Amino acid sequence: MAKQQGGEGKRESTGLHNLARPRGTSSTPKRKGRGPGSGWGKTAGRGHKGQRARKSGNVRPGFEGGQMPLIRRLPKRGFINPFKVHSQVVNVRDLTEIKDGEITPATLFAAGLVGRPDRPVKILGTGDAARGYAIRGCAISASARQKIEQAGGSIES
Repeated sequence: MAKQQGGEGKRESTGLHNLARPRGTSSTPKRKGRGPGSGWGKTAGRGHKGQRARKSGNVRPGFEGGQMPLIRRLPKRGFINPFKVHSQVVNVRDLTEIKDGEITPATLFAAGLVGRPDRPVKILGTGDAARGYAIRGCAISASARQKIEQAGGSIES
């Protein structure tokens, strides 16, 4: 590219040879341990002595310096059943939001009543059934089954 001709206002056009970052977009790294003139000499910002002043001073969470950790000092309590089925719960009163006749986990997900379509769903009996629903692929409580069947609905497990 050509330079502008003229008096004092000579400006070179921008090209790959004279690109520069805008001011404030980058900062120079702290050069720790490079002498007293740098401001980060001698201990390099790590203080004096002690475990955290060493290169391996950042220890894992829960480490108490070799003392028996609290998590190991306390006794184990209780039991967690690994086979428990965590169902997503929907009440009968919430089914009024669905316009379709058939209710499946996918239609409940589309209506925003459950978080995931691939997890089990259980319908509980809080509220009244506005109309008869055809329910398929959902677990259902006894009270919900009774209300839906009274309203003229059908349940297919």
